[in-house]
Amino acid sequence: MTTPDSGTQHTEHPRLMVIGAKVISYLFHPVFMPLVMAGVLYLVSPNSFTGTPDRELLTWAGIIFYNTIFIPLVAILLMKALGFVKSLKMETAKERIIPLMATMIFYFWVSQVFDRRSDVVVPLVLKVLLLGNLWGIIILFLINIFTKISMHTAAAGGMIGILIILYITGHVNIAIPFFIALLLAGLIGSARMILHAHERGDVWLGYIIGILVQVGAYLYLK
Repeated sequence: MTTPDSGTQHTEHPRLMVIGAKVISYLFHPVFMPLVMAGVLYLVSPNSFTGTPDRELLTWAGIIFYNTIFIPLVAILLMKALGFVKSLKMETAKERIIPLMATMIFYFWVSQVFDRRSDVVVPLVLKVLLLGNLWGIIILFLINIFTKISMHTAAAGGMIGILIILYITGHVNIAIPFFIALLLAGLIGSARMILHAHERGDVWLGYIIGILVQVGAYLYLK
């Protein structure tokens, strides 16, 4: 199959494989990943959250959900209703410009909320995660000007990156979580390729950016 934009010849895949790729793409959509990764941090390294009341943890989860999932989704739905984007899939790089700009604002806000808390101690790894997500969305926005980088694999790379930070910062056995993260990252990248959503280079660039922003955020905050 040849796409109208690139003229690149693509291989047709079995229908069941395409359906599976769509399911993976929806389940691991980038909009869900900040909250998912925050949950992974808590499960893999509960000692990092020692002393934080359960009620406070629920409040943190609510703040992350509201700023990185709920508000961005509402904003994108409004953009579609107003004609700023043609499809919720945002299949072209041009369609992603305004949603990425809006998401930058929401990510900046949630990062600042946790970075400037003085009443409670926010774990360093959580601050790193949120700052890394902010830096990641800024870099994605800039790269998107030139090529349609994969936001799915950037989020998957961020998942790998934050686990690397956990390994660096504490005595946490991340062997199994890291293996699972690598497996999921591979599935996500494969799904995007099966759906012909990105070229191979954009998929790999997403992984690299996702990992580097988390490492960079750690080096900045430590």
